[in-house]
Amino acid sequence: MIKFVSALLLTSLLSFAAGLYLPWWSIAIAAILVSVIIPMAPWKSFLSGFLGLFLLWGILAFWIDAKNNSILSQKMAQIFQLGNSSMLLILITALIGALVAGFAALTGSYIKLLKRS
Repeated sequence: MIKFVSALLLTSLLSFAAGLYLPWWSIAIAAILVSVIIPMAPWKSFLSGFLGLFLLWGILAFWIDAKNNSILSQKMAQIFQLGNSSMLLILITALIGALVAGFAALTGSYIKLLKRS
């Protein structure tokens, strides 16, 4: 359990720091690195990467949305035919980041397993 929480927090922190200076897909690099450094079962690695980025991107998107009174997110939701649901747009945003990081963490876990054999 300690490894899982550590991997989740470290994935979130590294992804946040990488996102400040690198492109959005650098979250995958952070998730791979964490899952190689902290070895866990593949499904646990996927889950830690998924949850770490789901929380990070969800919280960041919600914070940005709250700062501008949902003006931009409501217009983007209309473009994507989501009605005026800014929360649905935030959920989709968090889900995309979570899937990228989850599969990257799974890849890192399998890389670690290949190194062992």
